[in-house]
Amino acid sequence: MKPSASHGFPSAGPDPAGELPPALSSMWRAMKLGYQHEPGLLASAFLLALLAALPDALMALWLKFLGEGVLEHDQGLLRVAAIGLGLSATATWFLRTVSTRVQRHFRDKVTIALESHVARLQASVVTIAHQERPAYLDRISLLRDHVFVLDHMYMSVFSTCGWILRLGVTVALLVSIHPALALLAVFALPTVATSSWRPAVERAAQEKGAQSERLAKHLFLTATTAPPGKEVRVTGIGDRLHDGRREAWERWYGPVSSARWGSAVWHALAWATFGLAYVGAVVFVASGLDSPPGDVLLILAAGSRLSSYIGATVGEIGFLRGIWLDGSRRMAWLEDYAASLEAAADVPVPSRLATGIAFDHVSFAYPGTDTLVLDDVSVDLPAGAVVAVVGENGAGKSTLVKLLCKLYEPTSGRILVDGEPLGRMSAGDWRARLAGAFQDFFRFELPARQTVGLGDEPHVDDVGAVAAAVGRAGADDVVAHLPAGLETQLGPTWPDGVEVSFGQWQKLALARGFMRDDPLVLVLDEPTAALDAETEHALFERYAAAARRGAADPALAESVAEEDAAAARTGRITILVSHRFSTVRMADLIVVLDGSRVAEVGTHADLMARGGQYAELYGIQAAAYK
Repeated sequence: MKPSASHGFPSAGPDPAGELPPALSSMWRAMKLGYQHEPGLLASAFLLALLAALPDALMALWLKFLGEGVLEHDQGLLRVAAIGLGLSATATWFLRTVSTRVQRHFRDKVTIALESHVARLQASVVTIAHQERPAYLDRISLLRDHVFVLDHMYMSVFSTCGWILRLGVTVALLVSIHPALALLAVFALPTVATSSWRPAVERAAQEKGAQSERLAKHLFLTATTAPPGKEVRVTGIGDRLHDGRREAWERWYGPVSSARWGSAVWHALAWATFGLAYVGAVVFVASGLDSPPGDVLLILAAGSRLSSYIGATVGEIGFLRGIWLDGSRRMAWLEDYAASLEAAADVPVPSRLATGIAFDHVSFAYPGTDTLVLDDVSVDLPAGAVVAVVGENGAGKSTLVKLLCKLYEPTSGRILVDGEPLGRMSAGDWRARLAGAFQDFFRFELPARQTVGLGDEPHVDDVGAVAAAVGRAGADDVVAHLPAGLETQLGPTWPDGVEVSFGQWQKLALARGFMRDDPLVLVLDEPTAALDAETEHALFERYAAAARRGAADPALAESVAEEDAAAARTGRITILVSHRFSTVRMADLIVVLDGSRVAEVGTHADLMARGGQYAELYGIQAAAYK
């Protein structure tokens, strides 16, 4: 991303996310989704919207009869007109009331289904590219904004159909006077066209500048929320954030405003065309046809209603085009995107590791870039081993972990699990056999029991399993200081919630990573960076010793500690990423990455004896401690 000229904040970039699916097919998919969840309510709401349209559309006919009855002193016509007007008014009110209640009930039901569907779609995407690429973030950001109004789309479709029915009845009444009056509907087409076109133009401008809008929101939150508050004030960057937000907002709003003004001009011209046609129709009936007063009254009433019906239809179509079609297209795009990443899973995940995991000439570049973060990496990770991955920042350590977790697929090469390609295994099944903790962990502001228990969702309410995980992570001291122990609500913004320090959050996140008893792979990607070196060393020394004893002799599975038994049952590989060499040295195997390549592989003793990069880095850190 290119920095802005004055403040160094990123500006908008190109959108490589691909085209949105066609509008009508996306709309149809959204309709089917609503029908699948609430078929009865959807059908009832649709039929009631149509029924409510008929009495209202016939009002012009009753007014014609009323006028003719008055002028001709025809009591029969007056009675028909009075009864018709009364029934139309009553039926319109009654059906509209019932329709509104049914539609509201349907919306309440379908809202949950839509929000759950979008959330499930985002969570089901097997990679995290859509959460790291700016263009995908922009598109998903707009979808998140739209998902809360997508329930209105069904009501808008029903209303549009009702307005179209009103238009049909009104045009039929006009044609009964003279066929040429059908041209009024033709002159109304430009208003429909511009109403459908305007939101598309405006939405395109909004999406093009979505990154700038997202940046403006980010800078606003940075300037006004508590977490960055200390640094904002100490560094004195408040004015910089304000100016940067204003620039980002202007980059977004300028093109959007231009698009709105341009489309508004065309829309106004379309309505002016229809207005002239309507005046001409009234003159044509009153003077050219020398029609009776009832017909003139009909065209006045029907024509004026035609304009209001067209306005309502245009408004609904505009809403559909601007919100629903765009929202449903983004939802369809997310469905297609998630489906496109589902590889054929024809290889089962093993129940235990017999030989281990091998990186076979693996290279990887993040989507949208040509820079290789991993370049021709080949390394074997033996079953049952504790493997440390070290290297300077940017060497590719976390990327290697992401590939192992199937958060990305290699650009080239392959990862083999007991000789079988990981790429052909189900991402869900593979991740069910993973456990881990990461430096960039998330703070789940839930009761502490759930915060930890989410590491193994089926056992989230198993207090014994949670307590065992807390013990493995050395987080007993954290729980002991919580007012209600594991039942304490975390997060000060919640009722009775408490705040804990960053280090305490990290220990709870580590406990979450230890929830699963029998993972094939345990990933520890700098999960104790906030802890002091002595605490980290003691924790991993105990864990590594237990894992090593259990893996060395499977026959000990019933007699050693729980960690030993788990490693023996599964051949578990523990991947440890750390900058602290006092922790790294206890690993069975150390992989040294340098400049996206594997520089060295071996035990601590082997690498120290070799005198290479690892020995140099170890010596530098050891000297610093001395």
